[in-house]
Amino acid sequence: MVNKPAGIPEEIKHYINGELVDSVSGETFDILEPTTNENYMTAPLGGQEEADAAVAAAKAAFDEGSWANMLPRARWRILNAIADEVEKMNDELAEIESFDSGLPIRQARGQANRAAENFRFFADLIVANEDNAFSMPGRQINYVNRKPHGVAILITPWNTPFMQESWKLAPALASGATVVLKPAEFTPVSASLWPGIMERAGVPKGVFNIVYGDGMTGDKLVTHPDAPLVSFTGSLATGKKIFERSAPYMKHLSLELGGKSPAIIFEDADFEKALDSTLFGVFSLNGERCTASSRLLVQRSIYDKFVEAYAERAKKVLVGPPSDEKSEIAALVHPEHYEKVTSYIEIGKEEARLVAGGNRPDHLPEGNYVEATVFADVPSNARIFQEEIFGPVVAITPFDTEEEAIELANDVEYGLAAYVWTNDIARAHNVSHQIESGMVWINSHNVRDLRTPFGGVKGSGLGHEGGYRSLDFYSVQQSIHVTLGDVHTTRFGATGYAENDLGLGGPSA
Repeated sequence: MVNKPAGIPEEIKHYINGELVDSVSGETFDILEPTTNENYMTAPLGGQEEADAAVAAAKAAFDEGSWANMLPRARWRILNAIADEVEKMNDELAEIESFDSGLPIRQARGQANRAAENFRFFADLIVANEDNAFSMPGRQINYVNRKPHGVAILITPWNTPFMQESWKLAPALASGATVVLKPAEFTPVSASLWPGIMERAGVPKGVFNIVYGDGMTGDKLVTHPDAPLVSFTGSLATGKKIFERSAPYMKHLSLELGGKSPAIIFEDADFEKALDSTLFGVFSLNGERCTASSRLLVQRSIYDKFVEAYAERAKKVLVGPPSDEKSEIAALVHPEHYEKVTSYIEIGKEEARLVAGGNRPDHLPEGNYVEATVFADVPSNARIFQEEIFGPVVAITPFDTEEEAIELANDVEYGLAAYVWTNDIARAHNVSHQIESGMVWINSHNVRDLRTPFGGVKGSGLGHEGGYRSLDFYSVQQSIHVTLGDVHTTRFGATGYAENDLGLGGPSA
């Protein structure tokens, strides 16, 4: 067993109504360290009792009203206090995330700052927020009354887990909602830092709760009748199940699901920048990222040159232990996921031309390690072209015309992100507009602006978050209509219709 970082807790417990508790059943699940796949800790497996207790605590805190009705500036102070506490933990958090998830330590650093920024951003947003008011002179004033929706179930993924948790927690709490967080089963350890952070920042008891567990735990939370909101990030298959299971309760859903994002590289693109960006875009975070540019569509005139250069660089990508400062790819998160990724690599060897990687590195005989893997000449009907692999595997396909590039880009069931590389500004815009994706980056990899919508189309999700759209999801926008003068009303059962009665065709604004 490798040495555990100092910040790893001795034990993990649910956090419900301000108390750390075990599961009533006493059941637990194993947490594996991805460089050896040895069990180094257990976490409590949440059941119906924990789901009921956590939702009840969140609902009581919401109904009590002090959090939901708190003035924006007061909530701003608490959100910034959360950010302060998170920033203090940057080094500790990086070591925990790297150890627990297999993320290279250099890429794990900065996660705390990114998480803290999420809280600061939404704190500022609620103070600056304004909603609409409309005047109908002499008749009505109409305005929007924004208020928190209720209890939100937040189900987060195992890639960069702490930062992903902050991406949901920050807007939910900023909106005045109360929450139950269900962290990913593979990587629950860093979530155990949140209770202490929330308490030190002054978050009231019951506003924030955690229930650990597996898919069945998530199902019990998703189907709880007292939680009207569900925000989920994860696979398309699980997203479909949540959609189905939530339907009888008419839940409000935000589902950020998988991706198979294309990068279209035209012959006039800056070759070296496109090379750097697409390598980083698929091999950073061990390739375990929803917006990875895992399909490279390269114009035929530069195709051979690009494939050769890409393969040469991929062969030099350093695969090593997560704790090694030089590692560019480290261990995949879990043996179950490792089996999935390596099975796709074997499929790819039958479908396309392997030009780099495709194996376990010789110097790493155990653990979930995979070389940076590159397939060329990938047909659009290949499984490695169509299906999300979520690992350090890329498919490269040639195209001749702009129309063909767009057709190839759209020829999958996903539509999360896309990337367009060209120095023709008109082409960049026109092609981007025709791609079926929620987001497009032109001449860049994924560089986020928190004010913009984040989300996909087709199989990549339902709804968008980011900026005001996140606040909209966690809020009810209620229309209030205030009458200022006499309102003409047809007197049914009395005088009946007047000669000049307009019925439903009366004047509007």
